[in-house]
Amino acid sequence: MSYLPAVVGVAVIGEHRLRLLFDDGTAGDVDFSSMEWKGVFEPLHDPKYFAKVRVDTEAATVVWPNGADFDPATLHDWPELEEVLIARAQKWELITA
Repeated sequence: MSYLPAVVGVAVIGEHRLRLLFDDGTAGDVDFSSMEWKGVFEPLHDPKYFAKVRVDTEAATVVWPNGADFDPATLHDWPELEEVLIARAQKWELITA
């Protein structure tokens, strides 16, 4: 069985930025400022609502009052994946330009 990370701590460090602590002792910052806020995530566009985030220990991730949440494995790997995703997006922009 592979490791499934659990979020054990969260701090709001900006309008759409979180600092997360995981059960394996790692911490990472997640910047959601470029997120498209649609559907259940739409209320999170408001920084005051975004700041109402909390840890749901049962789901092992962060959650907002309306039930919006993110997969903890994606959040755990976000700092590593962010650069790769940005690089891919920049290449795609060059190809389609």
